[in-house]
Amino acid sequence: MLFECIGAFLFLRFKILQIMTAADSLKKIKEGNERYVQDVLTHPNSDNTRKASQTGGQSPFAIVLSCADSRVVPELIFDQGIGDLFVIRVAGNTANASSIASIEYAVAHLGTKLIVVLGHESCGACGAAVAGGDNGPNLNHLLDMIQPAVDKSENKEVNDVVKINAAIQAEELVNQSKIIANAVENSGVEIVSAYYNLNGGKVNF
Repeated sequence: MLFECIGAFLFLRFKILQIMTAADSLKKIKEGNERYVQDVLTHPNSDNTRKASQTGGQSPFAIVLSCADSRVVPELIFDQGIGDLFVIRVAGNTANASSIASIEYAVAHLGTKLIVVLGHESCGACGAAVAGGDNGPNLNHLLDMIQPAVDKSENKEVNDVVKINAAIQAEELVNQSKIIANAVENSGVEIVSAYYNLNGGKVNF
């Protein structure tokens, strides 16, 4: 009987998350960031009960494409726990083939409605793109993806490029993926770009 009750609870929780709108998810993520800024983290969904509840599958309420920078940790920034966020991290938060494929999976199979493309203050990848030069084939390939933001920036200031880059990468998710584009058009998926301030931890959407 106990296991039946637990199973019913988990199923209900899964269904609730599945019908969370993008607006609901954005509100939840903003509230988490406010707790982070105010230094009143709750560290939700991080105990052994939560761990056990996730063995049968996942139902994250938001997808976050963020930079790999060690100072930018989405689960902390948004005060969320195990199974809450589907996080893809790559330098410069670029929409490359691998990150797009990961997001396609979450959109198509997990029912997640919100995608956040998160840039951050003093991004090293954006700084390298502004500086230019030959950084070797692998880094050059990554920086080529940030170059459109450099070209679009009037002042070529790193943080300006970061904000423009986040917006461009958000657009690329739709431009480069029929799955994501269809989800945005027909399934209530929304994509927002955001900027993380290192000093203080505030995320501007």
